[in-house]
Amino acid sequence: MSRLKVALLAGGNSSEREIALGSANQIASALDSAKYDVKVIDLHYRNMTYTAPDGTEWEVDKNDFSLTVAGEKIVFDYALIIIHGTPGEDGKLQGYLDMMGIPYSSCSQTSSTITFDKISTKRAVADRGINLAREVFICRGDKVEPQAIVDKLGLPIFVKPNASGSSFGVTKVTSVEQIEAAVEAAFAESDQVLIEECIVGREFGCGVVVTEDREILLPITEIVSKRDFFDYQAKYTEGLSDEITPAQISEDVRKKLNCMTLEAYRACRCSGIVRIDFIVTQAGEPYMIEINSIPGMSSGSIVPKQVREAGMTLGELYDIVIEDSLKRFK
Repeated sequence: MSRLKVALLAGGNSSEREIALGSANQIASALDSAKYDVKVIDLHYRNMTYTAPDGTEWEVDKNDFSLTVAGEKIVFDYALIIIHGTPGEDGKLQGYLDMMGIPYSSCSQTSSTITFDKISTKRAVADRGINLAREVFICRGDKVEPQAIVDKLGLPIFVKPNASGSSFGVTKVTSVEQIEAAVEAAFAESDQVLIEECIVGREFGCGVVVTEDREILLPITEIVSKRDFFDYQAKYTEGLSDEITPAQISEDVRKKLNCMTLEAYRACRCSGIVRIDFIVTQAGEPYMIEINSIPGMSSGSIVPKQVREAGMTLGELYDIVIEDSLKRFK
């Protein structure tokens, strides 16, 4: 039986580029080499390149999504997307792969566009019994009225790019005087800014995969940041956060988190491996923070820890995702 020719698309154009490359190395090692012929493709703006073991770089032909290495042409059967941020998480790459007729591992173009855009995500899940923080939405060029924002949302508040990941450009604001600078920092990452009330509580990450015939709810992780919130440094600097898997929570809270995770996944028409983050208040009420349609997969990332706790390997989980997506693309 011939191996599936897999392009493991990594890198990307956003501030999360290096994180995605690290995730790709982890996945490439986890995939069964007896089943898959994997080539890690670094996508950076208009370029897609494969670096051979001898260090030689080869360009992907974007006309037919093929790779010619030393005279041998490889036409890929499948794309495994591990690009955080654009163009992987925002749907642009999925649109190209759809035109090429190439099956892929992640959410569809439509679903990716919705889940990458925070305000669109909130609108998509608003009528599904999912608690959401109150917000103010600002587009570039809009007048910013700090006092009106505080009057509506109170303090503290979170100012964040509407379309970005890994907490780039996110600021926790504790005074009205800090708002304008925080908005400018968020505009450096996105053309729209989302300002939300601060929901006080414990933070949790919920990994999930739903296929044609099964629901896989991974063990829930509690995220305990040693900084003011789970920012970029806390996420990627060893020792700045504790990620407790499985989370020590009541059965009632676990059921609520699992229920809202599945509702959000379905409301946004997700597919593949997704992580959905929540804040749970002292009263035990979860509030959804965001949906990560292509969560981190490096050795220190949350989902791989959840997979291990579930008694699986990343390779086994990707076997399930690949098999399911190939069925859907037939």
